[in-house]
Amino acid sequence: YSSAVQKFSQTLQSFQFDFIGDTLTDDEINIAESFKEFAELLHEVELERSMMVQNASDLLIKPLENFRKEQIGFTKERKKKFEKDGEKFYSMLDRHLHLSSKKKESQLQEADLQVDKERHNFFESSLEYVYQIQEVQESKKFSIVEPVLAFLHSLFTYNNLTVELTQDFLPYKQQLQLSLQNTRNHFSSTREELEDLKKRMKEAPLTCKLPGQPTIEGYLYTQEKWALGISWVKYYCQYEKEAKTLRMTPMDQKPGAKQGTLDLTLKSCVRRKTDSIDKRFCFDIETNERSGTITLQALSEANRRLWMEAMDGKEPIYHSPITKQEEMELNEVGFKFVRKCINAVETKGITTEGVYRTVGSNIQVQKLLNAFFDPKCPGDVDLQSGDWDIKTITSSLKFYLRNLSEPVMTYKLHKELVLAAKSENLDYRLGAIHALVYKLPDKNREMLELLIQHLVNVCEHSRENLMSPSNMGVIFGPTLMRAQEDTVAAMMNIKFQNIVVEILIEHFGKIYSGPPEDTTAPPVPPPRVAARRHKPITISKRPLRERPVFFGASVEESGADRHGQTPNGSG
Repeated sequence: YSSAVQKFSQTLQSFQFDFIGDTLTDDEINIAESFKEFAELLHEVELERSMMVQNASDLLIKPLENFRKEQIGFTKERKKKFEKDGEKFYSMLDRHLHLSSKKKESQLQEADLQVDKERHNFFESSLEYVYQIQEVQESKKFSIVEPVLAFLHSLFTYNNLTVELTQDFLPYKQQLQLSLQNTRNHFSSTREELEDLKKRMKEAPLTCKLPGQPTIEGYLYTQEKWALGISWVKYYCQYEKEAKTLRMTPMDQKPGAKQGTLDLTLKSCVRRKTDSIDKRFCFDIETNERSGTITLQALSEANRRLWMEAMDGKEPIYHSPITKQEEMELNEVGFKFVRKCINAVETKGITTEGVYRTVGSNIQVQKLLNAFFDPKCPGDVDLQSGDWDIKTITSSLKFYLRNLSEPVMTYKLHKELVLAAKSENLDYRLGAIHALVYKLPDKNREMLELLIQHLVNVCEHSRENLMSPSNMGVIFGPTLMRAQEDTVAAMMNIKFQNIVVEILIEHFGKIYSGPPEDTTAPPVPPPRVAARRHKPITISKRPLRERPVFFGASVEESGADRHGQTPNGSG
């Protein structure tokens, strides 16, 4: 057993987490370093161990095995389904593209329906597979660490370890549990946004326009004329609208062929009439590098419209109607609504357990919003009356803020705020956010101050309502900040949006005492400057000292007085 524990310690020492994104939060740094801390502890424990841990299997091995079987095994099944559906779809698509337009319309329609059905199945399989990979990568941060943490706690509780080691471990365990809980909260917040994004993507499965560069990309077939006839060659194409550049990479390289990637500059794009060619979904382009026209075939009619829209082609552009919630505005009525909601919460609900976390009825929320924002008598609603409970008021406030035409902290400053939250330098992190707050438009800064002051008041009653600055950050991060483009990458930055709001709450007095001397974000100090940085929590490097006799207070008891203090942005 001792040999097995030593090997386990070595495994923990060498284990590396894979994190999605370019920067870790302070809590994720604690989690990433935790296995090394565990390894040092195990080495120390083995020097004093005299008994076998009876319940190691229940606390450690089974949870990890279940995670591997249920999560990773399920992901493998998703992968098999994705590959099977992909092979089936592209096989059918290749056959479909060789159909002649001379065939009967009923035959073409039936073929189109079959392709659309397989395309939908493949698109759904790919979404489920990618989403499952993301979920496993994110959930393992706590699903793997927590069993190991429980195993260590069992060792210290049921074996003859020294009193000093047990006393030193408990504070570390509490801090790590807090980091795990914060990371879990960020995961839950991000997961909800990803579910919403996945739902929107499923509702518009034919969209292949991607945010950023390139403007559009995908497979196209090119008509190529040879001495003995005409052939259609498959290319993977990437088009950048601003530069008007089209990159074409051949996908069907024949043995001995030297054809490479083509980089072309677009001059014009015109739809190809159906009766002029024995292929469907075609359009012609002209480029500076080639004389004459190049005929391209898209994968479907909708796909052709997207390519032509991106290339400013001479093809009517059809937009599908999008049902969208009517956007709210940051105006006088909006300010009145926010003030009334805040007053109602602070008057009759500030000590309510889970305030802002508990969700109200959608019907009641819509009823309140419709009544308050009624154009005939805006603002004529008494929130102090018994008609509206706290859950309805808090949910209505969050709904209003989330549905503003632009978030309170603006699209323009979103990237800078996220970058500030990612900084390892705690002084820079606070200073940059302080400066960026005063770059907000006046009405946005006024609204933000109103809301953060309220959240500070709510957090002051955390003993009763159990709402810490970290919890409020998880709730109001995606509400006060959001990226202009809905992408998975933007969803992965939600945890840093949460940290921005958490910092605003914890340092409200300093930030709103006045603008910094220089309203631009302070530069990051050079490495030689001993800047305050977040240091991972540690137990293995603790100083040894004499301690009073310890009679085994439980973790829960010792953590009873702990509240929402977190390492994010704290001095």
